[in-house]
Amino acid sequence: MRYDKQNYAKLRNRKGYCFFYDYDRHRCRVYKLRPLGCRIYPVVYSEEEAVIADDLCPMRHTVSEREMTRKGKKIVELLGRIDLEARNRGKH
Repeated sequence: MRYDKQNYAKLRNRKGYCFFYDYDRHRCRVYKLRPLGCRIYPVVYSEEEAVIADDLCPMRHTVSEREMTRKGKKIVELLGRIDLEARNRGKH
């Protein structure tokens, strides 16, 4: 696992695509077992706007208010956990 200067884990990409993306077949190689971040997407956290649907996602318009609320709560919870882990990692 790689970490940035603030001790946050960095996602790995290959050739500009998700590590799990099968470029030849144009699909996710681990879709049924995909990470939570993938399950939550396209709901993301913006420091300027809080919880939003990612502008880069062509399907962002399909996210309902209910889904935005449910996934947004999970994102805020996860961000708190990530911050705590990064702070603890920085102490060692």
